[in-house]
Formats: sequence, C-alpha cells, structure tokens
Amino acid sequence: MHALLNYTTAHSAWIRETIDALVRLESPSTDKTAVDICGAELAARLTALGGRVDRLVREKRGDHLQAEFGGTGPRVLLLGHFDTVWPIGQLARMPLHEKDGRLYGPGVFDMKAGIAMAMLATRAVHEIAPESAPRIVMLWTTDEEIGSVSSRAAIEEEARRSDAVLVLEPALPGGGVKTRRKGCGDFQLIVHGVSAHAGIDPGKGASAIHELAHQIVAVQDLQNVELGISINVGVIAGGSRTNVIAEHATAGIDVRVPTTADGDRIEARLRGLTPKLKGTRLELTGGIGRPPLERSAGVVRLFELARQAARELGRDLDEGGTGGGSDGNFTAALGVPTLDGLGACGDGAHALHEHVLLDDLTWRAALVAALLIRVGGVQ
Repeated sequence: MHALLNYTTAHSAWIRETIDALVRLESPSTDKTAVDICGAELAARLTALGGRVDRLVREKRGDHLQAEFGGTGPRVLLLGHFDTVWPIGQLARMPLHEKDGRLYGPGVFDMKAGIAMAMLATRAVHEIAPESAPRIVMLWTTDEEIGSVSSRAAIEEEARRSDAVLVLEPALPGGGVKTRRKGCGDFQLIVHGVSAHAGIDPGKGASAIHELAHQIVAVQDLQNVELGISINVGVIAGGSRTNVIAEHATAGIDVRVPTTADGDRIEARLRGLTPKLKGTRLELTGGIGRPPLERSAGVVRLFELARQAARELGRDLDEGGTGGGSDGNFTAALGVPTLDGLGACGDGAHALHEHVLLDDLTWRAALVAALLIRVGGVQ
C-alpha cells in the first residue's frame, strides 16, 4: 500500500495541474456549450491515461463521459460529475488560487478534484499493481447538480453491470466517507381557488392563498427531525392583486428522508392532503427524485475495506451521513454496494469559500487505489 502512496505523492504536480485545468473550464449544468468544452478536455486526458472513452451525447445537457480501463476480476464503477452550480464568469469573482495549503475555486471541491483523484488512483493501480487491477469504468456526468434527469438511465445501467460503485463526491468534514445519504424529494403543491372581488363579493370567492396557509401548517407537521425527516416549504407564490380573492397559489416543498419506507410514507401523506376551505381544490406534482443511500450490508463491506486500506496507509477513516443526495443514491437503491464521499477533503461546496486541502489529495488518491485493488480481490 505504501508503494501506492509513494506513487501518488510523486505525482502531486500532475494531480494539481489536472485540477487546475478542469476548474479553469467553467461548466455550469445548464450551459451545454461550456460543459462540453470541459468534457472535451477531460476526455482527452482520460484517453491519454489509456482509457477507452465514449461520449454519451445529450441534446439539451452536456454530454456525459464513460471511460473504460482494462483489468480482470470484478467491475468497479467510479462515479461523479463535472457540472457545477456556478455560472460562467464566476471564476473572475472567485479565481483559482492557493492560500495556506488550500486550493480555492468554483467547482474545485464539488467535485473536479475528485475526478482528478480518481484518475491518479487509476494510474497508480495500473502502474504499481497491474495484475491486481479490477475492470475500472468511470462515468462522469453533466447534470448532477440539477437532478440527473439526462444521466440517471446511464448511471443505473452502469451500476447494474458493476460489482461495486465508488463515488468521488467530497468527503465529510474531517475526511469521513459517506455510508448514508438521505433521499431527496421535490414536490409542488398547487391550490385552486375561486376568484372574486375582495371588497364587493368576498363571500363568492375561495382564496387559494388562505387554503395554502392551512396546507403549509399541515405539511410542516409531517416533519420529524429526530427521525431524520425534514420537510421545507421553500418557495410560495399566488394571487394577482390585493383586491382580488386569489384563484391560484403554489408551494415548492423539499423533502429529505433517511429510508425508502420513510419516503413512501411521507409521499402518501402529501398526496392524501385534503382542502380545509370550501371551494378550493389541491393538486400535487413531483415525487422522491433520489432514493436514499441506506447503510446496507454491501455498503458496510466496502467501508470496512476502505478503513483497512486507510490503516495500512497510516490513517484513520470514519464514516457518516449527510442530508444531501448524489448519484450514488441511485446506484445504492439498486442494491449495488456503493461507497460515497471518497473525493477531496475541504469545505465550501456551492459557497464562495469553496476549497480543497492540498496535502490530502495524494493520500486520498492512494486510498482509492488501494480500495480498487481490494475490491479486485487482493486483500
């Protein structure tokens, strides 16, 4: 294992240059042209590593990239995304720069550094222990930050063909990996009312806004923070003028659940909401878009392999959960052993202080390499 660490440490300049190149190519999820330019750079680098790269073309979103690297034994999927939440021009506001051992820049933590780490780990495995290399497939997608609508089918197809999935999303604070992620739901509650003049004929109307107020209270009552169930009405809209009884009102509802059973129960409760005011009608759209990543036996086995590898590298590795979702939610929900949060250590995802810890990049890459070998059958 120390040979892997020696290798990744010796290539610290390589991983830094790779991260810099990817971060400088801004890639907001909704800008296909920009994302594809970044993807072209990434594809060229994957090819240079010896990967057989396929571009999964999408009409409205950036093209996803699949890269296969030869090996024997189990098939391991390295998963992540190169789209970011930042618009074109953000790099001028938060330029790529190093300070106090941290590398700052839009998308560096979430999650372009993780992609570079996966690439270096794959190099290390094939150059240090080629006979132990599993069949490595990388899938780097372009719409994770906006729901993975155009990539989900490809993610699930690759997962079904794989024996394990390693997700290069950022690590937890302190460097822990993610063995649990909440499922994520996005619902829209639409209230239909009856319009009327607020001064002349208020009794002839049925206010969608007043009804929505009742429903917001009912929705909030479904939350149970102690059980890890969070429900947030984050956006509301309705009405046309102050002197008109509102005919229409809407509420956007974010739902986070730790288990599939919780998601089914909360969705059923939301769909079972009934109006309180005569003359109003409710309509609910949306659903649980990302199922939970639950701490299954397969997830635990992968974590134990990772923890053993970390110990051999002279480090401790913790585990934990998060309320945010990733594409690992999809793979875990299929029953494929999935370990998330194997990417960079740092802070500030989606924030102006987004950064990675430079000193941790090479050892984390060595950890991924060691885990690949272990999953490949060499203990």
